[in-house]
Amino acid sequence: MTRAEWIRIQKRLLLLGFNPGPIDGIRGRLTIGAIRAFQVSKGLLEDGIVGPVTYRALFASAEGAELPSFDTLPWFDEAKRLVGTQEVAGPVSNPEIMDWAEELDISYGDDDIPWCGLFVAHCVSAALPAEPLPNNPLGARQWMKFGEACDPQMAAVMVFWRGSKSGWKGHVGFYAGEDSTTYHILGGNQSNAVNTRRITKKRLLGARWPLTGPGQTGLVLAGGSDVLSSDGNEA
Repeated sequence: MTRAEWIRIQKRLLLLGFNPGPIDGIRGRLTIGAIRAFQVSKGLLEDGIVGPVTYRALFASAEGAELPSFDTLPWFDEAKRLVGTQEVAGPVSNPEIMDWAEELDISYGDDDIPWCGLFVAHCVSAALPAEPLPNNPLGARQWMKFGEACDPQMAAVMVFWRGSKSGWKGHVGFYAGEDSTTYHILGGNQSNAVNTRRITKKRLLGARWPLTGPGQTGLVLAGGSDVLSSDGNEA
């Protein structure tokens, strides 16, 4: 969903007596809490996600209730919202990246420390507050213990080896597409920023799906091209 669409939902929640926090177009914890409270009041599935059923209930008595998109993959929407976020060169760190760690109560010194796992943890936690995160989410390979195993598909958490398949280094991000030889990964700390990079399929360790999210989409996107990641320009 776009920021404008979220502002509309936040205003509607507030009008109906459910406090979504600041009307800022961001799907934060207060907004998720308001959605869940509204769903409980209507006897709907309490998942904090504005899918077609929840959206129709929200705007049942409002005019112009059609939306071009729904909140079906909220952690992936959060990842897309953050595209362009970069670490800061030198001794200063990007405060937004540091805030992710603080909100998750993760000990994190500065943004020179690999933050691909922190990015994934932030996106998942911000969108699905009840979703259990792996121990030490900063460790990319720890995400192999996240959720449940799935096939590579849109928004899945994708875990790769880095350096050596038998080693400890890795990379983690979200599936955004694929071609014949690479996966297109939306992730953090890819050339020090949030962007999409192509990673060779042979480096994949596994794909994972959140337990508290919607059902798997099975959606695979082929074609397109972004920068090919060599082993080492992401962490």
